[in-house]
Amino acid sequence: MHEIRFHDAIAELPAAEWDALRAEANPFVSHAFLHALEHSGCIRHDWGWQAHHLGLYESGRLLAAAPLYLKGNSHGEFVFDWSWARAWERAGGEYYPKLLCGVPYSPVPGPRLLAGDHARTPSLQRALVAAMRGEAERLGLSSVHANFLQGGELAAFGHDWLARSDVQFHWHNRGYLDFPDFLAALSHKKRKNILHERRQVAASGLAIEWRGGDTLDDDEWRRVHALYEAAFDAKGNHATLTAAFFRRLGGLGATAQLALARHDETIVAMALFVQGDNVLYGRYWGAAVDVPGLHFELCYYRGIEYAITHQLDRFEPGAQGEHKLARGFLPVRTHSRHYLVNPDFRGAVATALASEAEAVDAYAAELQDHSPYADRGHPER
Repeated sequence: MHEIRFHDAIAELPAAEWDALRAEANPFVSHAFLHALEHSGCIRHDWGWQAHHLGLYESGRLLAAAPLYLKGNSHGEFVFDWSWARAWERAGGEYYPKLLCGVPYSPVPGPRLLAGDHARTPSLQRALVAAMRGEAERLGLSSVHANFLQGGELAAFGHDWLARSDVQFHWHNRGYLDFPDFLAALSHKKRKNILHERRQVAASGLAIEWRGGDTLDDDEWRRVHALYEAAFDAKGNHATLTAAFFRRLGGLGATAQLALARHDETIVAMALFVQGDNVLYGRYWGAAVDVPGLHFELCYYRGIEYAITHQLDRFEPGAQGEHKLARGFLPVRTHSRHYLVNPDFRGAVATALASEAEAVDAYAAELQDHSPYADRGHPER
């Protein structure tokens, strides 16, 4: 019989045992990444986040685990359920707090049910799901949500968990020799547009460089964080990642990677990436100058070049954005599962999700008809 424990901090779980449960080395569910979030002021109760990590133990040994949070709102999740909250509260219920299995502020598909890769993995994943559901019912919560799941984890969720899907755009490495080789695979129109955008940046006089996060000094990290904050402020949003988190991220070896643009010696634009398990993930962007094509250069083209040079499997630039399709990124589906404790509420949301699923399916099908590749046979994963 498994012993179920819930933890108020990731530091309560053994780092080596936690990381060993990842079937792949996804950096966002690494103990170090989650620890950096918690210990640099990013996970705060007044921002709607409270760690409630799940561990399954046998004879004191960690067998399976899941990153889990009590959420007082729906900020920083990227699977939007605000309308569900409003509907439940109009009916007299309390939607928050709810339970979330996911990674804060990171719309990145990856493992959520950490149970190794062996014969017992499926049963341990089902046990994790059952423990989440049991905890929600024990605490009197409205719901449990598991966001950006891997395909192999979906079978662990029973029929009473509601399915939801969305679309992201990812770049896949087909063994390109260099960036021109990648361009050659695109249609003439898309290739011409990318070359035009890159020429605009080259003509700006800005110096572009790629840097590992562990090579930046404190002043450079402060400047990078200031640009990140300014980008959020410009859109009226709150920048939730602290300067201390950025600095901690830079201390995690090759995990953080950056494309920087300088005017003279001053960093005037940046794109921050996270690397792990042979994948590059685009995360944040900020600029103090308005240069045509600079966003695409730093956030996409430099990332593609890096992925080719280092023979990475793919590059995931972030959530949403049809404009990525024209730049070599293809649509892929993302998956989440949701358990609403009240059966009537669950039924009403299920009806709404059926219509949403039809719309997402139609959108994904339409996108497939607009491949940027000349052979239109670029594989979807």
